[in-house]
Amino acid sequence: MPQLNTSTWSITILSMIITLFIIFQLKISKHCYYTNPEPLVTKTQEHKNPWETKWTKIYLPLSLPQH
Repeated sequence: MPQLNTSTWSITILSMIITLFIIFQLKISKHCYYTNPEPLVTKTQEHKNPWETKWTKIYLPLSLPQH
C-alpha cells in the first residue's frame, strides 16, 4: 500500500486561505454602503369611521335586566 504524500498539503491550504482572503477583500471593497438614511416623513391620513361619529353602547348578555 503506497504512502500518501502530505508534504504539499500545507502550502496548498495556506495558498487557498490567502486566495480566499484576497477574494473577500475585493468583494467587500466593491460593496456600496449607504450613508445614514434619514426617516421619510409621511403624512398620516385620517379616516372617518362611521362608529366614531355615533354614540354606541354595547350590552353584555350578563348585564341585561333579568326577567
